[in-house]
Amino acid sequence: MAVTLNEFETSSETTVFNEEQDNARREQYLERRSLVLQFLQSNLSPQHLQHHHSKIELMKKCTFYLEVEPKHWNVRNQNNEMYRADILQVLDLCQFGKMKKVAKTQLEIQLTLLTELLEQLQQGQLELRRYTETWDMVTFLSRWDFITQRLAKLSEFMAKLLSLEVPGGLYVKHYLVSHADLRGIRGPDIKLTISMKAPVIFDRRQSLADSYWARLVWFSGNEETPEQYELLLLEANALREDRHNRVWVVSSNMCLVLDLQPGITYRFKIRRPHTDFLICSPWQDTITLTTRSNAIEGVGKSTCTLACGDM
Repeated sequence: MAVTLNEFETSSETTVFNEEQDNARREQYLERRSLVLQFLQSNLSPQHLQHHHSKIELMKKCTFYLEVEPKHWNVRNQNNEMYRADILQVLDLCQFGKMKKVAKTQLEIQLTLLTELLEQLQQGQLELRRYTETWDMVTFLSRWDFITQRLAKLSEFMAKLLSLEVPGGLYVKHYLVSHADLRGIRGPDIKLTISMKAPVIFDRRQSLADSYWARLVWFSGNEETPEQYELLLLEANALREDRHNRVWVVSSNMCLVLDLQPGITYRFKIRRPHTDFLICSPWQDTITLTTRSNAIEGVGKSTCTLACGDM
């Protein structure tokens, strides 16, 4: 009888121990699974990834510039008098042109890396969700080291993506200042950085055409600071953009194109003008508008005019 009682007590203790062990493992599983779910919610949520996707797509349409610091430098003229010159007057324009090509290549690589990093994060999100939704407790705990390595790698990808979403500086390998223009003055320490401006996009709700005119409205992402834009008009049936086009320089975010022909489809393009600091402008928005048909043929002028400002 005593032996039987001891066996029962031992069996009971083993059962309790196993239950405690199972509870501890289940608690550990729930805790670790919760960590993965929190990582998904804070870093890899669909909304978060969509935000980065939209940001990268917007960057692909931006206009990029090579910023130079300092912007001015004191130099001597032929009479040995000091004056403050624009930095372009003392730069070696040949070397500066090469740096713009380097910057363009860097941007292309940067945009490619951003796309690849986002794809890795999207794939990682699917993998982590599969681990939390389909793996049982035993499999999840046995693969925890692998999961933590995956979390660490995805965190690296996210940090890299965030750093690349802001254009950086350029390493200046060559001396960019022309010695001939300095006349004995010490040259400036040139710092080059890449900046970007949001794309100029037509407002398709506000832009419209009547029989003899079209109103164009656009967004630039920086409406508070005055800028200049180039508005190009091209008949939609023209075979080449260098034929029958007109380009106006506009200093506001809207304008009227007057004296159009009725019943004609016109294509308009908006862009920022070229500057010496422009690296590239890979995308320019285009809108197509058709003027209303007019019952009276031959009415209207062939030369378009422009009216700009607040309308």
